[in-house]
Amino acid sequence: MKIQFLNGGLANQAFQYIFARYYELSHPGEIMYMDDSYFALNTVHNGYELDKVFGIKAHMLSECFDDEVWGFILEERRKGKSVPQILCENEIEMYMISEVGEGHKTFNPFDGQVVSLPCNEYIPKILDMPGDIYYHGYWINKNWFAAFRKQFLEEFRFPEMTDTKNRDYLKQIQDTNSVSVHVRRGDYVTLGWAMEPIFCRMCIDKFINGGGGKWDAFVFSDDIPWCREHREELGLTKFQSITFVEGNVKGKNYLDMQLMSKCKGMILSNSAFCYLAALLNVDMQRCMNPTQREV
Repeated sequence: MKIQFLNGGLANQAFQYIFARYYELSHPGEIMYMDDSYFALNTVHNGYELDKVFGIKAHMLSECFDDEVWGFILEERRKGKSVPQILCENEIEMYMISEVGEGHKTFNPFDGQVVSLPCNEYIPKILDMPGDIYYHGYWINKNWFAAFRKQFLEEFRFPEMTDTKNRDYLKQIQDTNSVSVHVRRGDYVTLGWAMEPIFCRMCIDKFINGGGGKWDAFVFSDDIPWCREHREELGLTKFQSITFVEGNVKGKNYLDMQLMSKCKGMILSNSAFCYLAALLNVDMQRCMNPTQREV
């Protein structure tokens, strides 16, 4: 049995699914199950979104057990045990492959064998390792996506926009020399992960100096008021126009991702949210990524 941990917001869920789906597409007839126990017990961000946004029907671990057994697993999870720990204690031997080192202990404490990998690397041979394996990682690397890009572009189809405000944003993006600028703040500020404005400004300078022509900026952020206040520091005033995209909250955040994926240029932050938008963008002409991840 191959199991992938499932948690986080939409983008993290997507990259975890891409990893599991890569296994299935590269190993015909095999299944990797998504451990849906986390979302059965927790409501974070907007909950589980792959089905709601993209209509993706992943293979869930809960499907492998009857209601009584799954109820037992969830009860053990409430006590702080992880799925691999529970399975091992009930005679299903497995080991863990973790790309976050001992960081797996936050969500999946496990006293069995743990094989540690560098974070966000493309190492397909880990899918051929023998035995029952629990994979704990986010696998944010374009190569998992690129290997089956056509298939993933079919699976990750956004629903049609129906509200006037976002349809207007979309028309502006399609009718202009549009570039998305993503600024991630929110919990990143508390965690110390938020990028300083200088990094955004440097990317904008490089983008404008190397891109030719005039560009219209569309700013996406979980803190638009802060972006407005710091537009000079961020370098946003160097564009010929600035549109601050607002209103896509409370379960509609995916619309920001959808709009970003339609821009002709992209300036990314260190967030998986905009990185996924870049991978889904088939019209992109130029991209600046301060994290140096390939797009």
